[in-house]
Amino acid sequence: MNKMRLYTPGPTSVPEEVLLEMAKPVFHHRTQQYKDLFAKVNEGLKYVYQTKNPVLTISGSGTAGAEMAMINTIPANGNVLFLSNGKFAERWVKIGERNKWNATVLKAEYGTATSVDQVAETLKQKHYDAVVLVHSETSACTVTDLQGIAALTRNTDTILISDGITAVGAIPVKTDEWGVDVVITGSQKALMLPPGLAFISVSEKAQKKAATIKQPNLYLDLNSYLKSYNENDVPWTPAVTLVRGLFVALNMIQSETIEGVWKRTSGLAAATRAAANALGLGVFSKQPSDSVTGINYPPGFTDKEFRGALRKQLNMNVAAGQGTMEGKMFRISHMGYVDQADTLGVIHGVEIILRQQGYKFEFGAGVAAAHKELAKLQDK
Repeated sequence: MNKMRLYTPGPTSVPEEVLLEMAKPVFHHRTQQYKDLFAKVNEGLKYVYQTKNPVLTISGSGTAGAEMAMINTIPANGNVLFLSNGKFAERWVKIGERNKWNATVLKAEYGTATSVDQVAETLKQKHYDAVVLVHSETSACTVTDLQGIAALTRNTDTILISDGITAVGAIPVKTDEWGVDVVITGSQKALMLPPGLAFISVSEKAQKKAATIKQPNLYLDLNSYLKSYNENDVPWTPAVTLVRGLFVALNMIQSETIEGVWKRTSGLAAATRAAANALGLGVFSKQPSDSVTGINYPPGFTDKEFRGALRKQLNMNVAAGQGTMEGKMFRISHMGYVDQADTLGVIHGVEIILRQQGYKFEFGAGVAAAHKELAKLQDK
C-alpha cells in the first residue's frame, strides 16, 4: 500500500490538524462565534502578508481574487501595464481584454522575467493606472523582482497588483515594506488548505482608488468586503469550514515564523535544483522561483508516461509543464506542508522512474546532491 504523496504546486498537501478541524460540525456564520474566529484569521493573514492593511477573504479561486483586484482599482478605459511571462500572467491579460482597458503588455519568454529597468523605461512613456504582474509564475517556475518594481510605483498614483498565488507564505513577500498595493493568493498553495478561498491585501492607496470606481459587479465589489471587514465579517456566505481550517494553518505558520517558512522553502528548492543538475536534467527557469522547480525531461521522454509511472508505482504526484512548456518539463512544489523527507523522497522516486525508462545516469546522484544542500540549511 502506497501513501499518496502530493508534490503539485496546487493543490498542495493539507496537514492532518487542518483536516481534522474542517471535519468538525459546521456552525452558522452570522454569529459572534464566526466573527471572533474571523478576527483571529484576519490578524494571522496580516502576519503572513507582512501588512497592517486589510487582507480580504473571498469564497472563490485565485482567479476570482485577481479579477476582484483589477475591476475595483482600474477605471474604465484605464491604462494598464501587464508583465507577461507565463500562463497565469496571460490569464490576467485576458481580464484586461474583457474589460477593454488600454493594455500595454511586456512579454518575456517562459523561464525569464521582465526586468525592473524595462518596467521603469515603460512607465516613463505615459501614465499608467495600474501595473499587473505575477511574482512567482507557477507555469514557468520563475520569480519576478517585485520589490524592485514596487519601488517604481509606491510614490505614484499607479496601483501595483501582484499575483502572489505561489509567493505568499512561501517566498519573501513584504507587502508594506516594499509598497505593494494589492497582493493576491489562494488557499490551496502555501496556506495548506483545499481550494476554495482567495485573499487580497488592499493598501490605503488602493482603497482610495476603489472608492472612486463604479463597477457593476456585486459579488466581487471590494468596497462591500471592506465595509464588512471592519466588523470581522463578509458580505456574502463564507466557506465556514475552510475558514476554520485556515485558522489552524495560520497558527502553524506563526509557530514556525514566516521567516522560518521562507528559509525552509528556499532550502528545499535549492536541494531540488541541485538534484536536477546532478542528474544531468537541469532546471528550466533562468530565474527560478523557490516555490516550485521545473525540471527538464531527457530527450525522448514522454510526460504522460513518466508522470503516470511515478504516480502508479510510487503514488507520487508531480505537475506537468504548462503553456509553451507542456510536455517538456515536470514541476515539483516546495510550498506549504512539505519537509526534507518529502523532498528527498520525490527525488529518489524520480531517479527510480528515470532508470526504469532507460535514462543513463549515476543512480543516487540526485539524492546525494540534495543532501549536501540540505546540510547547508542545517548549518545556517
